Amino acid sequence: MSIQLVIIIAYICILFGISIYVKRRAQNSSGFLFAGRKLTTTLVAANIAGTAIGAASTIGVAENAFQFGIAAGWYNVAWAAGAVVMALVAAGKYRELNCTTIPELFERYYDKKGRAIAVLGMITIQLVITSLQYIAGGAILSSLLPDIFSFQGGMVVSAIVFIGTTILGGLWSSGLSNILSVTLIYVGVLISTVTIVNEQGGLDAIAASLPPSVDWFGPVGGLGLATIIGWFVVMMTQTITAQGPVQVACAAVDKAAAKKGFLWGALLMFPVGFSCAIMGVAARAAHPEMKATLALPQMIMGLDPVISGLTLAALWAADVATACHILLAAGTLFSQDIYKRFLKPGISDREYTLVNRYAILGLGAMTLWFAFNAVGIVKTMLIGLSLTTAFTLVFLFTMFAPGLCRRNSAFYTTLAGIITLFVWQAFPQVQIFAHPIYMEWLVCLITFFVVAIVDQERIVAVDRPAKEQETCSCC
Repeated sequence: MSIQLVIIIAYICILFGISIYVKRRAQNSSGFLFAGRKLTTTLVAANIAGTAIGAASTIGVAENAFQFGIAAGWYNVAWAAGAVVMALVAAGKYRELNCTTIPELFERYYDKKGRAIAVLGMITIQLVITSLQYIAGGAILSSLLPDIFSFQGGMVVSAIVFIGTTILGGLWSSGLSNILSVTLIYVGVLISTVTIVNEQGGLDAIAASLPPSVDWFGPVGGLGLATIIGWFVVMMTQTITAQGPVQVACAAVDKAAAKKGFLWGALLMFPVGFSCAIMGVAARAAHPEMKATLALPQMIMGLDPVISGLTLAALWAADVATACHILLAAGTLFSQDIYKRFLKPGISDREYTLVNRYAILGLGAMTLWFAFNAVGIVKTMLIGLSLTTAFTLVFLFTMFAPGLCRRNSAFYTTLAGIITLFVWQAFPQVQIFAHPIYMEWLVCLITFFVVAIVDQERIVAVDRPAKEQETCSCC
């Protein structure tokens, strides 16, 4: 048995061990979905860093760097910027708000149709993100053990592990596992980066081996400034309202832990991106014919067996960390905003926790279809996350300028965002901006202000019934 296989198997056993150990803490909905609202600053930081450092931030960054240079590492800096914005603007508010999801907040301030359209859009986002973790997982396992796993087989096995650990331990499992995962990521990725650069004779030697058509080590590279700025806009938009970050903020032990956790998480994010970007560029220099998605794992396989096994386990750890958290977020959205709200409002806490587990199983299986049909990890991720524009815009106006909000603002702004993204994908001739996020903000802002002029019914915050407050998973 190879050393790499031993390391991966050991890591899988540890993950399931953690999930089984904390399962007793996740018997009710509060423990399963929100870790009993007891996440410390360290666990908040580990959770948000683990969510950020996933497929797009490792395999996807290397894939982009293989084509456009180390400027691809700005993706992780953009994620870190989003975490800082969340810490300063929204994390504390979420911890204090008596709600569990953005769609629930929309219904409280707006109406039922605003909640319905929001949950459909947000579940779609979660499924797209999860599917990309399967792709990265398949790339890692097929590179690590090509005699055992095909690319598709690696995706299926990754899905089984991701779904299984999430169903068992919920957010408690995710939080504790992320401490291990983030540690593995740092140790493995940094050691591999230094080793690969040294083996290829240093950065100057790598640069000399690359085609001159791209500024491989420039601050913008072959990406363009508008694309990089677009990443920052997307990440600062999505971290405020994507269910993953929202759920972490709600699970913090208090307002201070939520804010500090996101700030520490931001510090943990960005170094990994540039390390993976350097390895992607090194892969282009050494193997220009290689498939871009496989560049990072296949380069790592050429290292010492212990180093390669540790690093690939670290990269897989990144996928586990993100996939588990996003799957949990998707299950929360379905269970809270569809099943409990529209199908069975009087559900018991025990049954509600069970529904969450079944939802994670079903939604996790559904994401395999997305995984088999996705093209380009970072590109797909950013297009999906652009849909959060409408949610973020409505949230910010609701919290800071409620006088401009009308009863129909949430529904029509979200609908406009969904239609805009569909038109962007279906009709390339309308792609007049460098990234769909720019068009999303333009259309959503126009829609919001048009509704503010046409609709005369202002929003009114309504307290939730006492019975619902008692069963609130976030409280």
